[in-house]
Amino acid sequence: MHDPPRILAVDDTPENLEILRMRLETNGYEVATAADGEEGLAKARELKPDLVLLDIMMPKLDGISVVRLLKADVSLQSIPVILVTAKADMRDVVEGLDAGGDDYLTKPFEHKALLARVRSMLRQKALHDTVLSQTQRLQEQAAQLAEWNRSLEQKVAEQVAQIERMGRLRRFLPEQVADLIVASGNGEGLLLSHRREVTVVFCDLRGFTAFAESAEPEEVMTVLGEYHSCLGELIAHHGGTLERFVGDGLLVVFNDPLPCADHTEKAVRMAVGMRDAIDECSEQWRKRDYLLGFGIGIARGHATIGQIGFDQRADYAVIGTVPNHAARLCEKAQSRQILVSQRVYGAVEPLVESAPVGELSLKGFHRPMPAYEIVRWLG
Repeated sequence: MHDPPRILAVDDTPENLEILRMRLETNGYEVATAADGEEGLAKARELKPDLVLLDIMMPKLDGISVVRLLKADVSLQSIPVILVTAKADMRDVVEGLDAGGDDYLTKPFEHKALLARVRSMLRQKALHDTVLSQTQRLQEQAAQLAEWNRSLEQKVAEQVAQIERMGRLRRFLPEQVADLIVASGNGEGLLLSHRREVTVVFCDLRGFTAFAESAEPEEVMTVLGEYHSCLGELIAHHGGTLERFVGDGLLVVFNDPLPCADHTEKAVRMAVGMRDAIDECSEQWRKRDYLLGFGIGIARGHATIGQIGFDQRADYAVIGTVPNHAARLCEKAQSRQILVSQRVYGAVEPLVESAPVGELSLKGFHRPMPAYEIVRWLG
């Protein structure tokens, strides 16, 4: 609806048009006029009025033909049409209404009757426009909702895929490495070879080889499961990266792939916690006649870190003297003993109770290496 409502009056008699214009404008309506059917049809298409007052008897194009053309046009068919005719032409009125006219007036018409018919038709037009507007809004909202649903479905699918991928990665990669790969999408570049100072913890069970040779396979796997479960929680709690399993041996890295300023302190604290936790497991193992001990070696220094392997199988690895040093210290450690390198000892000396072990001849090292035993954590 226009504001004020726009009315098109079509009549080939100028006097009639003037009377209609004056009466309607006096009541606040905007009025346009046309002198014949062709002009009326053209102005209807141009102005999109809210109501058409249409004389039936006109030259060029009569009113009934105009009604048919208006109602055949999708953009105009909702405009109400009041047919104006002489009293004697009721057959024309019937034909006009059948053609699509909405109401009629007979000449000469009363002023009140004219305004009443006009108000009635404009109420219908306003109601139609409201319904049309609401329908369009509902269609837009439905389209927007459908788009939101598609977007939500896509996000849910992506999240499910990410969760599934995370689950698979965490089974075969250290958790921190898996998290970085998933967070970055494909993880390219994250595992490129690099050098970084790290602290490496290597630990294993004493007497496990002999136990594995004599015990039933189910017993061996049960003990390994208990052992790994016990240490796994501590590794995660202290922020270490489990680089590999080596049978009963575990290699844990601190300061890669996630940087950590106090990585040596965390490594030693974790090692002390591991020893205490394995003490509890050892009690249960002894009750089942499993005589197993536990040793730990810790070293610090620069190592080469990154991805190794081939297309079908890749792994995250720490390579160099530091992991070898930690593994060789672990070999020398007695049951419940934590042996550390000189650099590790220098980083945690004020925080631990320790004892010098002396220089140890370690496999793969050309000269004896000083070592220290961590007795307990003081912090």
